[in-house]
Amino acid sequence: MKNSFSISILVAGLCVAVLSAVVAPNALVNVTQHHNHDSRDGFYIDAAFTRAAAVDLRRVLGFNGTISGNVYAQPLYVENGPSRTAMVIVVTESNNVYALDSSTGGIIWQRNVGTPITSGLPCGNINPLGITGTPVVDLTSRSLFFDAETTPSPGMFKQLIFSLNVDTGAINPGWPVDVNAAIPGFDSSVQSQRAALGIVGNILYVPYGGRFGDC
Repeated sequence: MKNSFSISILVAGLCVAVLSAVVAPNALVNVTQHHNHDSRDGFYIDAAFTRAAAVDLRRVLGFNGTISGNVYAQPLYVENGPSRTAMVIVVTESNNVYALDSSTGGIIWQRNVGTPITSGLPCGNINPLGITGTPVVDLTSRSLFFDAETTPSPGMFKQLIFSLNVDTGAINPGWPVDVNAAIPGFDSSVQSQRAALGIVGNILYVPYGGRFGDC
Protein backbone atom coordinates (compact mmCIF):
# COMPACT_ATOMS: atom_id res chain seq x y z
CA MET A 1 0.00 0.00 0.00
CA LYS A 2 2.49 2.64 -1.15
CA ASN A 3 -0.07 5.48 -1.33
CA SER A 4 -1.34 3.95 -4.62
CA PHE A 5 1.89 4.96 -6.31
CA SER A 6 3.81 2.66 -8.60
CA ILE A 7 7.52 3.24 -9.07
CA SER A 8 9.49 3.47 -12.28
CA ILE A 9 13.24 3.15 -11.68
CA LEU A 10 15.35 4.56 -14.48
CA VAL A 11 18.84 3.07 -14.52
CA ALA A 12 21.82 4.60 -16.33
CA GLY A 13 19.60 6.96 -18.30
CA LEU A 14 17.02 9.68 -17.97
CA CYS A 15 13.42 9.72 -19.14
CA VAL A 16 11.89 13.18 -19.39
CA ALA A 17 8.16 13.88 -19.52
CA VAL A 18 7.49 17.32 -21.00
CA LEU A 19 4.10 18.72 -20.05
CA SER A 20 2.73 22.22 -20.34
CA ALA A 21 2.42 24.11 -17.08
CA VAL A 22 -0.40 26.60 -16.63
CA VAL A 23 -0.66 28.22 -13.21
CA ALA A 24 -3.61 30.39 -12.17
CA PRO A 25 -2.50 33.77 -10.76
CA ASN A 26 -4.37 33.13 -7.49
CA ALA A 27 -3.10 29.57 -7.03
CA LEU A 28 -1.21 28.51 -3.92
CA VAL A 29 2.49 29.05 -4.43
CA ASN A 30 3.68 25.51 -3.77
CA VAL A 31 7.03 24.38 -5.16
CA THR A 32 6.70 20.61 -5.01
CA GLN A 33 9.47 19.52 -7.37
CA HIS A 34 12.70 20.51 -9.09
CA HIS A 35 12.22 23.75 -11.04
CA ASN A 36 8.56 23.86 -10.00
CA HIS A 37 6.79 22.09 -12.90
CA ASP A 38 6.72 18.81 -14.83
CA SER A 39 8.34 20.68 -17.71
CA ARG A 40 11.22 21.63 -15.34
CA ASP A 41 11.07 25.19 -16.71
CA GLY A 42 11.71 26.97 -13.39
CA PHE A 43 8.82 29.37 -14.10
CA TYR A 44 7.32 30.74 -10.88
CA ILE A 45 4.12 32.77 -10.59
CA ASP A 46 3.11 34.58 -7.41
CA ALA A 47 0.40 37.20 -7.81
CA ALA A 48 1.75 39.08 -4.76
CA PHE A 49 5.21 39.50 -6.29
CA THR A 50 4.73 42.62 -8.40
CA ARG A 51 7.21 45.31 -9.47
CA ALA A 52 5.70 47.65 -6.89
CA ALA A 53 5.96 45.07 -4.10
CA ALA A 54 9.55 44.20 -5.06
CA VAL A 55 10.68 47.68 -4.04
CA ASP A 56 10.01 46.82 -0.39
CA LEU A 57 11.65 43.38 -0.57
CA ARG A 58 13.89 42.84 2.46
CA ARG A 59 15.87 39.98 3.90
CA VAL A 60 14.15 38.45 6.96
CA LEU A 61 16.90 38.79 9.54
CA GLY A 62 15.01 36.66 12.05
CA PHE A 63 15.08 33.58 9.79
CA ASN A 64 17.43 30.95 11.24
CA GLY A 65 17.22 27.72 9.28
CA THR A 66 20.06 25.82 10.94
CA ILE A 67 20.36 22.25 9.67
CA SER A 68 22.97 19.47 9.70
CA GLY A 69 24.56 18.26 6.48
CA ASN A 70 25.48 19.44 2.99
CA VAL A 71 22.60 20.35 0.68
CA TYR A 72 22.80 19.31 -2.99
CA ALA A 73 19.04 19.07 -3.61
CA GLN A 74 16.73 22.01 -4.29
CA PRO A 75 14.64 22.93 -1.23
CA LEU A 76 10.88 22.67 -1.75
CA TYR A 77 8.05 24.88 -0.46
CA VAL A 78 4.65 23.69 0.76
CA GLU A 79 1.85 25.97 1.92
CA ASN A 80 -0.87 24.99 4.40
CA GLY A 81 1.30 22.73 6.54
CA PRO A 82 0.64 21.97 10.24
CA SER A 83 -1.49 24.77 11.75
CA ARG A 84 -1.54 26.26 8.22
CA THR A 85 2.17 27.02 8.46
CA ALA A 86 4.09 27.24 5.19
CA MET A 87 7.10 24.90 5.17
CA VAL A 88 10.48 24.73 3.46
CA ILE A 89 11.49 21.09 2.92
CA VAL A 90 15.26 20.50 2.94
CA VAL A 91 17.22 17.24 2.62
CA THR A 92 20.94 16.74 3.25
CA GLU A 93 23.80 14.39 2.42
CA SER A 94 23.76 13.33 6.09
CA ASN A 95 20.35 11.73 5.37
CA ASN A 96 18.53 14.35 7.41
CA VAL A 97 15.13 15.61 6.28
CA TYR A 98 13.76 18.88 7.64
CA ALA A 99 10.51 20.80 7.47
CA LEU A 100 11.30 24.39 8.42
CA ASP A 101 8.88 27.18 9.25
CA SER A 102 9.10 29.46 6.21
CA SER A 103 8.92 32.59 8.35
CA THR A 104 11.34 31.78 11.17
CA GLY A 105 13.40 28.82 9.97
CA GLY A 106 12.38 26.93 13.09
CA ILE A 107 12.17 23.15 12.76
CA ILE A 108 8.59 21.89 12.42
CA TRP A 109 9.80 18.29 12.17
CA GLN A 110 12.99 16.44 11.28
CA ARG A 111 13.93 12.85 10.52
CA ASN A 112 17.14 10.93 9.89
CA VAL A 113 16.68 8.00 7.51
CA GLY A 114 19.94 6.10 7.90
CA THR A 115 23.71 6.23 8.02
CA PRO A 116 25.16 8.02 4.96
CA ILE A 117 28.02 6.49 2.97
CA THR A 118 31.50 7.80 3.80
CA SER A 119 33.82 5.13 2.34
CA GLY A 120 34.05 1.93 0.33
CA LEU A 121 32.51 3.03 -2.99
CA PRO A 122 34.53 2.28 -6.15
CA CYS A 123 34.10 5.86 -7.40
CA GLY A 124 32.15 9.06 -6.76
CA ASN A 125 32.94 12.53 -5.44
CA ILE A 126 30.34 13.24 -2.72
CA ASN A 127 31.23 12.51 0.90
CA PRO A 128 29.25 11.97 3.02
CA LEU A 129 26.72 10.60 0.54
CA GLY A 130 23.05 10.47 1.51
CA ILE A 131 20.17 12.31 -0.16
CA THR A 132 21.37 14.01 -3.34
CA GLY A 133 18.48 14.15 -5.83
CA THR A 134 15.72 16.72 -5.30
CA PRO A 135 12.63 15.10 -3.71
CA VAL A 136 9.08 15.50 -4.96
CA VAL A 137 5.86 16.19 -3.02
CA ASP A 138 2.46 14.78 -3.93
CA LEU A 139 -0.01 17.25 -2.42
CA THR A 140 -3.04 14.98 -2.87
CA SER A 141 -1.64 12.31 -0.55
CA ARG A 142 0.49 14.84 1.41
CA SER A 143 3.54 12.66 0.73
CA LEU A 144 7.22 13.51 0.27
CA PHE A 145 9.28 11.09 -1.87
CA PHE A 146 13.09 10.85 -2.05
CA ASP A 147 15.96 8.40 -2.42
CA ALA A 148 18.55 7.98 0.36
CA GLU A 149 21.89 6.23 -0.06
CA THR A 150 22.67 4.34 3.13
CA THR A 151 25.21 1.94 4.57
CA PRO A 152 23.54 -0.33 7.15
CA SER A 153 26.95 -1.92 7.87
CA PRO A 154 30.52 -1.42 6.57
CA GLY A 155 30.78 -2.46 2.94
CA MET A 156 26.98 -2.72 2.48
CA PHE A 157 25.27 -0.07 0.36
CA LYS A 158 21.55 0.46 -0.16
CA GLN A 159 19.43 2.83 -2.20
CA LEU A 160 16.19 3.29 -0.25
CA ILE A 161 13.18 5.12 -1.69
CA PHE A 162 11.20 6.77 1.12
CA SER A 163 7.74 8.26 1.40
CA LEU A 164 7.11 10.54 4.38
CA ASN A 165 4.00 12.33 5.55
CA VAL A 166 4.90 15.88 4.55
CA ASP A 167 3.08 17.36 7.58
CA THR A 168 4.56 15.13 10.30
CA GLY A 169 7.70 13.47 8.87
CA ALA A 170 6.33 10.00 9.70
CA ILE A 171 7.32 7.21 7.30
CA ASN A 172 4.27 6.14 5.33
CA PRO A 173 3.17 2.48 5.58
CA GLY A 174 4.88 0.15 3.08
CA TRP A 175 7.99 2.28 2.71
CA PRO A 176 10.94 2.46 2.18
CA VAL A 177 11.56 0.45 -0.97
CA ASP A 178 14.95 -1.30 -1.09
CA VAL A 179 16.00 -0.90 -4.72
CA ASN A 180 18.56 -3.74 -4.47
CA ALA A 181 15.77 -6.11 -3.50
CA ALA A 182 13.22 -4.68 -5.95
CA ILE A 183 15.40 -4.74 -9.08
CA PRO A 184 17.40 -7.94 -9.79
CA GLY A 185 21.01 -7.09 -10.61
CA PHE A 186 20.81 -3.51 -9.34
CA ASP A 187 24.10 -2.53 -7.68
CA SER A 188 23.90 0.38 -5.24
CA SER A 189 27.69 0.65 -5.11
CA VAL A 190 27.90 1.91 -8.70
CA GLN A 191 24.47 3.50 -9.29
CA SER A 192 24.06 7.13 -8.20
CA GLN A 193 20.75 8.89 -7.55
CA ARG A 194 21.49 12.48 -8.55
CA ALA A 195 18.69 13.65 -10.86
CA ALA A 196 15.45 14.95 -9.36
CA LEU A 197 12.49 12.66 -8.73
CA GLY A 198 9.23 13.24 -10.58
CA ILE A 199 5.60 12.18 -10.55
CA VAL A 200 3.53 11.70 -13.70
CA GLY A 201 -0.01 10.46 -13.06
CA ASN A 202 0.36 7.93 -10.26
CA ILE A 203 3.89 6.88 -11.21
CA LEU A 204 6.91 8.00 -9.21
CA TYR A 205 10.03 8.25 -11.38
CA VAL A 206 13.41 7.73 -9.69
CA PRO A 207 16.37 8.11 -12.11
CA TYR A 208 19.78 6.52 -11.56
CA GLY A 209 23.10 6.77 -13.40
CA GLY A 210 26.82 6.12 -12.98
CA ARG A 211 28.80 7.87 -10.27
CA PHE A 212 31.53 10.43 -10.93
CA GLY A 213 34.38 8.44 -12.47
CA ASP A 214 31.89 6.16 -14.26
CA CYS A 215 32.71 3.00 -12.33
